[in-house]
Amino acid sequence: MTKEKTKDRGYSYDLHEYYFNKRKRVGCVLYLIPTLMLPIFADEIKFQFKSPSFSGVGTSSHYLTIENQEYTRAEAVRAEIQAMQDELERDAENTTLARFLKNFESRVYAQLSRQLVDQLFGENPATEGSFTLFENIITWYSDGISITMTIFNEATGETTTITIPIGDFGF
Repeated sequence: MTKEKTKDRGYSYDLHEYYFNKRKRVGCVLYLIPTLMLPIFADEIKFQFKSPSFSGVGTSSHYLTIENQEYTRAEAVRAEIQAMQDELERDAENTTLARFLKNFESRVYAQLSRQLVDQLFGENPATEGSFTLFENIITWYSDGISITMTIFNEATGETTTITIPIGDFGF
């Protein structure tokens, strides 16, 4: 539009430009007012430690958690050490030499017990006798009715007495 045509309609070009610019100003004001009001809603920045050890918030549960972790780790290490010791003991007991010694020991004890039974109940039973087996002194005597066997442990000082009736063995 030209200036002449706007004058014909009854308003000037400057008036049109004024109202158009007025809308721009109102739009800018409406945009700037909320932007300028944002600092009103802002809060101050506060520094806080994240660790409860420094801030004090949740300190007791934090310390309990740390203590629980330390305890769990220590128990895991103890269990692992015990498992390794058990494994070493099993390996030591399973060697060929260890198995041979166990077998030999059981045969020696079987032979000793057979000789002792022959001494007590054989064709010519002894009325008394004794022998030493490691730290134990084993003595026996017979009165014709029963055999009394006494086992004395020299290391602990304990005495065990066993009475065996002779005539009651009826197989």
